[in-house]
Amino acid sequence: MFFFESQPITNWLMLLVVFLALIGLNELGRRSKLGGIFLFIIVPLILTFFVWPKTTEGTSVNDWFHYAKVYSALAGCIGFWIIRHVQGVSSKKWALCFPPLILAINICEAVARDFQIYGLHLNKEIFEGMMTVSGSWNVMNGIAGILNIITITGWFGICISKDKSKDMLWPDMLWFWIIAYDIWNFAYTYNCLPDHAWYCGLALLLAPTIAAFFIRKGAWLQHRAQTLALWCMFAMTCPSFIDQSQFAVKSSHNSTPLFIVSLLALISNIAVFVYYLYKIKITKRNPIKAELYTDLNSYKEIKELSE
Repeated sequence: MFFFESQPITNWLMLLVVFLALIGLNELGRRSKLGGIFLFIIVPLILTFFVWPKTTEGTSVNDWFHYAKVYSALAGCIGFWIIRHVQGVSSKKWALCFPPLILAINICEAVARDFQIYGLHLNKEIFEGMMTVSGSWNVMNGIAGILNIITITGWFGICISKDKSKDMLWPDMLWFWIIAYDIWNFAYTYNCLPDHAWYCGLALLLAPTIAAFFIRKGAWLQHRAQTLALWCMFAMTCPSFIDQSQFAVKSSHNSTPLFIVSLLALISNIAVFVYYLYKIKITKRNPIKAELYTDLNSYKEIKELSE
């Protein structure tokens, strides 16, 4: 394979299993108030004090980045649950700043990692448990991530769906931004977590995107936070699954696909940035204080689902 080492059909099937498990557990956390409390408060507390100190020791997930990632994702899940289910919170402007802020922080963590890997000048060397290759792709993807943060719009436009699930909807976060994010994030995982990218770069990105496009439109950030938290908890509980088991999938560590995916990430995020500037020019709106894409049908479709 071009991006990954050749692998048996069982690994393709396991990719599907991981994808379906993320979709299913995300639905539990989305549809049930108690399900959200159990998955994103009770389970993490148990794992933090009684499981992770043992399971992460000496593994590829025992570093600042993985801990920062799991707790920032969990902070997002808990914050989003409060916005959705605690009466009156969704009407507070300060509360509506939290989802975009936690998203920006999450992207910043990954951007910092890309630049860190570039600065180490690694050439198929083991770094924190994984063979890693540094190069211009880290810089390209770091810039793509910065553009991805800049093009976050409609910070105060988040609303709650009018059905029983009370999903957190973001009408101004539309498909073109999500696709650019997905390409950037896959490039990041392929650059910085190469031997984990099969699952966290494919299944973990497809799950929230499919959920946002076909299950609950407009709730991509909610889907993303919940599936990311679920995967990070699993990876830190069972690191051997992605590192040593028969289902572990290694990157090809080939500089050509590394360059290609980061270039695609940069190009896609430049395209979104250009469109973002164009919309600012013609609407004369502040993209943080006001929603930028209100004239688009995809925006209107999501807005109609809100209270």
